[in-house]
Amino acid sequence: MKAWVKALSLLVSISSPLFAQPEVQLQGSFIQGSLIKGQTAPGTKVFFNGQPLPVSSDGQFVFGVGRDAPQEHKLTLQAGAEQQVKTLHFKKRQYDIQHVNGVAQKYVTPPDAVTERIRLDNARVRKARETHSDLPFIFDTPKMPAVGRISGVYGSQRVFNGEPRNPHYGLDIAAPVGAPVIAPLSGTVLLAEDLYYSGLTLIIDHGFGISSTFMHLSKFNVAVGDSVQQGQRIAEVGASGRVTGAHLDWRINWHQERLDPALLPGLVMAD
Repeated sequence: MKAWVKALSLLVSISSPLFAQPEVQLQGSFIQGSLIKGQTAPGTKVFFNGQPLPVSSDGQFVFGVGRDAPQEHKLTLQAGAEQQVKTLHFKKRQYDIQHVNGVAQKYVTPPDAVTERIRLDNARVRKARETHSDLPFIFDTPKMPAVGRISGVYGSQRVFNGEPRNPHYGLDIAAPVGAPVIAPLSGTVLLAEDLYYSGLTLIIDHGFGISSTFMHLSKFNVAVGDSVQQGQRIAEVGASGRVTGAHLDWRINWHQERLDPALLPGLVMAD
């Protein structure tokens, strides 16, 4: 854990003015997989790569870049007749390749009988992550959702039983079955279901297109539609779905863009 925290300390959060008029401050690690929070004058319009971003009444907004995103992006701010365009540079990352043996063959190459179930699972998750609300909780300081050893990191690619799989898009926290999972930020529960790959899976909306996903759980302590408070016990760690041991797989999405939970600005370790 100490080595992981030390590595994170090298990814220093940035908060700096970019423009004279209109002004903006950005906070986050400018590296692939990061979420960036912004603050500008109320009423300013903001565009990321030409696409409009929702801006709160007090001028806050958020966006993110994925695992293999280009290193240059355009941020545009428009206040009345004034428009400023800034090129944002994100560092390229190197990712680990992990070999995992002993995974049940039905999870490495699922049987035809579960193909439809997997398709429906993916559709439910995608629909949940398309949710957009004006909940302000993504602008709060996040907390780690569980206590334990970091056993898997964002962006790594796993090879199950010698077969390469898709990259891993979460932060794995090893903990015993039944260990508490808390809400890293307040929000509303969008999904609580048993899915083929990820087992008992919970998705919480934090606002402005940002959601948390918690996978491989053993128990839900909340239900769809519930409002949850930061620090509230929402679930328990488990070993459901495709796993080789008990752990929490925590993921952060900006709509369908998969981001690195470890790069959330200001992330605080769990108690």
